Amino acid sequence: MHPNLSSTCYIHAWIRWPQQYAAGSAITGEMQPRDAKRKHREKKGLPYAGELAEQNFDDLLTILKWNHEHDIGFYRCTSQSFVPWNSQYEIEALPNIDTIRKIAATCGKFIQNHDMRLSFHPDYFVKPASTTQSTREKARKSLENHGTWLDLMNLPQTTEYPINIHMGGHYGDKEETADRFAAFIETVSSSVVDRLVIENDDNPNLWSVTELVEDIYPTTGCPVTFDYHHHAFSAEGTTYREGFELAAETWDPRPVTHYSEPAVLHGEDAGRPQTHSSYVNRVPSWLRSQADIMIECDGKELAVDRIQTATYNWYQSVCFCSGIFQRVSFYW
Repeated sequence: MHPNLSSTCYIHAWIRWPQQYAAGSAITGEMQPRDAKRKHREKKGLPYAGELAEQNFDDLLTILKWNHEHDIGFYRCTSQSFVPWNSQYEIEALPNIDTIRKIAATCGKFIQNHDMRLSFHPDYFVKPASTTQSTREKARKSLENHGTWLDLMNLPQTTEYPINIHMGGHYGDKEETADRFAAFIETVSSSVVDRLVIENDDNPNLWSVTELVEDIYPTTGCPVTFDYHHHAFSAEGTTYREGFELAAETWDPRPVTHYSEPAVLHGEDAGRPQTHSSYVNRVPSWLRSQADIMIECDGKELAVDRIQTATYNWYQSVCFCSGIFQRVSFYW
């Protein structure tokens, strides 16, 4: 990384926990939390779950500090068992909840003191508009847990710290699905609804940016996350800029955008065109200037490093060629 990059460029990304800092845990993708098998849960119970949750929050604090040192101001935290088996109990039942609360509050304070953003992206089994009541109830429980984790960090209940979901399907009738989702929103707490955002899909038969903006946002107030790569598969005649602008109008504060490139564009093996590449070549300047960008790549922080380096070199070239030597600030 370049030591003076932070004065000119603020990078946001979904990153991988660096392998050299992963001693004692099995971190291989984005932050991989300490999880446990069902047999361990049944044998060791809540004390063990509390131990894992405490270690995960402690790891998160370490990751946030590493991110800040490397000019990464936007982190997507894994949702997979961040607090193990949380669907089976209330978090207040953990015997070490007071310790967890202190570490979580420290995480939240660090995030706010350094003007960072933290997001969650619950798993695809979270389907709040499902036709099945039991599935909707599982979605509600999962989302409430995510809201609770953010509350433990004392982070404000706003989309500055979003919980990002997909609609999960159209179930044969998009109008009825939209109605079910609006009804679902009425059943969740402010911890969830005030942070909930919805992302466009990578399938023309699912939900486009236009449909989310026109059919979901007006009745729920949920901002729409523009996924640049997904838009290629559900554009409905709109350009990337037009799709982004539609989504951006639903946001306050600054919108979040997901950016990736197709693996096939990079000559990588991919079973489907929707597959993300390991790295990205560039992020459009018009997008960088208007949104906080989540880089979704298999290369994780290595992909971000490439973007940082390329941007730094571009900045140095512009300054040299144009004769501009004073500080120039721009924001990703």
